[in-house]
Amino acid sequence: MSAAPDPQHRFSLERDAFGRLVLRLDDGTVQAGVVPVRAFPVTAPGEGISIVSAEGRELVWIADPQRLAPQVRALIEEALAGREFMPEIRRIAAVSGYVTPCTWEVSTDRGDTRFVLPGEEAIRRLSRATLLIVDSHGVHYLVRDVAALDRASRKLLDRFL
Repeated sequence: MSAAPDPQHRFSLERDAFGRLVLRLDDGTVQAGVVPVRAFPVTAPGEGISIVSAEGRELVWIADPQRLAPQVRALIEEALAGREFMPEIRRIAAVSGYVTPCTWEVSTDRGDTRFVLPGEEAIRRLSRATLLIVDSHGVHYLVRDVAALDRASRKLLDRFL
């Protein structure tokens, strides 16, 4: 899949025969194996994307991905979806106990699951309304808006905050 150069950002993006992303800059520079990275994946996922080399060096900064050509944006979103995994908790169904470690049963935007909360320090407040919870395997779960949770979920969560 290939996309024409973007007039705003002066680059094109395509996949090579190995499925790697290839960046072509307007000066003729070609970089294979580039990776898109969100600047603020939790607080502003739709803003600020950097395309970095395989070594982690920033090659292109995209302040507003919505201004990209649709083909380029699709390639970037596809690549981001493949490397980002942060289920969003929509409901807390049950907690095995109020002393950690304990098992949580939750409903997320990706389905129902269970995880072990290793300690209260694994719940980190990112803003007044947003929490990041890390399970015992290092999987990150997002609670985008605590107030949007149902009353029973908020009551369970309050015991750990």
